[in-house]
Amino acid sequence: MLALRVLSRVEQVRAFADLSLHAALARSQLAAADRALATELVYGTLRWRGRLDFLLSQVSDRTLDELDPLVLSTLRVGAYQLVFSDRIPASAAVDESVRCVQAAGADRASGFVNAVLRRLAAEHVEVALPALGADPIGHLVHVLSLPRWIAERWIERFGATEAAALAEGLNRVPPRTVRANRLRTSRDALVRELRERHPEAAACRFAPDGIVLGRRGDPGLDPAFRDGRMTVQDEASQLVIELLDPQPAERVLDACAAPGAKSTAIAERVGATGIIHALDRHERRLGLLLRDVRRLGLSNVSAETRDASQPLPERLSKPGFDRVLVDAPCSGLGALRRNPDARWRVQPEDVGRLAELQAAILRRAAACSRPGGTLVYSTCTLLVDENEAVVEGFLRERPDFRLVPRAELPATVRPLASERGTLHCLPHRHDSDGFFAARLERLP
Repeated sequence: MLALRVLSRVEQVRAFADLSLHAALARSQLAAADRALATELVYGTLRWRGRLDFLLSQVSDRTLDELDPLVLSTLRVGAYQLVFSDRIPASAAVDESVRCVQAAGADRASGFVNAVLRRLAAEHVEVALPALGADPIGHLVHVLSLPRWIAERWIERFGATEAAALAEGLNRVPPRTVRANRLRTSRDALVRELRERHPEAAACRFAPDGIVLGRRGDPGLDPAFRDGRMTVQDEASQLVIELLDPQPAERVLDACAAPGAKSTAIAERVGATGIIHALDRHERRLGLLLRDVRRLGLSNVSAETRDASQPLPERLSKPGFDRVLVDAPCSGLGALRRNPDARWRVQPEDVGRLAELQAAILRRAAACSRPGGTLVYSTCTLLVDENEAVVEGFLRERPDFRLVPRAELPATVRPLASERGTLHCLPHRHDSDGFFAARLERLP
């Protein structure tokens, strides 16, 4: 029932699944195993909603569009258990779905839910799914669970085969990845320690401070996290800091800092003699950053609640910062492994609005870069509109900046960079979140 309530909120008011689930679990008295099951049902149903809807449409005598949202959410949760979970018997999944719809006050729909799910249990393995070769769009939409507009854009950009591989990568459970706090330990020492509690722990392929723990468990409960020796951070996110390459004693501005993984990574790099000034328009989220600052034992971070898309104080531009990071708010379509609801929440019309916001933040932050300074722009999306187009538009406006080519980038990121110098992390190639980043340099 908890999973159904969360999914109904996501569907009806476009709530964020992670926040809604966290709040629901905090209010519940569920045992650990039931909490884990509720989490799986929420994220699994959202991740595979496209395929679930296709299968349900084959066994229902009513179109999904005409169903009450609560009834549709119930069918989806039940269908996920029938199609993707081998832990729950089919009869139990059907019966529980009927009980949930009755408990929610939709008794009249219980017979319909029962009939559709029983038919799905009997017939879903025989349903013919669209093949990639014959129907690329249909395959990405109905098999790999992407909205049509995203499927069309990715096929246009990557081609059908790689777009399908990308979609498959975004449907996998992400690895649990952490960053060693180099002020308190080394990666090698931390790997040796973590293997006692996480047998699969291994160094990341590209990020020099990164460690992959496997795909299960909560790193936030580990003693090394509590003691401030590591931070939870995806490898692609860590590589943005490699691209920025902050040096000891430098002054760095993080224009969109919360919740703070990149800010604290910078602070660990610049050391006690360096300074990082963190901006974010959300005071509560800056509080999360400052909590991590204390946990990690950092003393070189100052935070300020400020919207970086608006004019910034002159004190931030004179004399300017050695390095500026703009990790811009974006559609998040590169992080669907962690936030599968984003594929259904983000609409095509949101992209243009986000691109305008990103360009405004980049423009304002650039004024805070000193001559000869470095400016990095990054997002966790894979849409050209929010990535290359924003950077190209900025460079047309600001001829005093240049895009740093691959040959001049830090060696750690060159394998993931294009010839022009833009960084591209892709889930199906690198087992990381999907990230884009570009390093710009202000001419002296």
